[in-house]
Amino acid sequence: MKEILEAKRHIENAKDILSEKARKENGYYQDRKYVKMAGHTAYSGVLVALDAILGDKKKGRKSVEWYKEELARLDKKILSAFLAAYDTLHLAMSYDGNLSSEVSTAGLKDAEKIIAWAEQKARA
Repeated sequence: MKEILEAKRHIENAKDILSEKARKENGYYQDRKYVKMAGHTAYSGVLVALDAILGDKKKGRKSVEWYKEELARLDKKILSAFLAAYDTLHLAMSYDGNLSSEVSTAGLKDAEKIIAWAEQKARA
């Protein structure tokens, strides 16, 4: 359960970065650096939660493909949420620094959904 708490902390940190540093005006953030930082932080939280459920990979490093394969076996709905979170948090926010607050909100919602799923699995 400590991994789930850590994942939730990542999401809260991402929200704090956006609200305190990225400066939202008229639905858009003004500082791309902090959008990227928040996206990376939130995506890291998703991975922490998933690692708590999926465990270790047998050989080599974990990749997005590995997460996709593992989630496809467990739960197709959460796979869809993961794919959306990957696209939004990792690609659109972390790499591209997409300034739309709607994009960030959607990504954070997907992250929270994945973490809640992981929390439920951890309790079972």
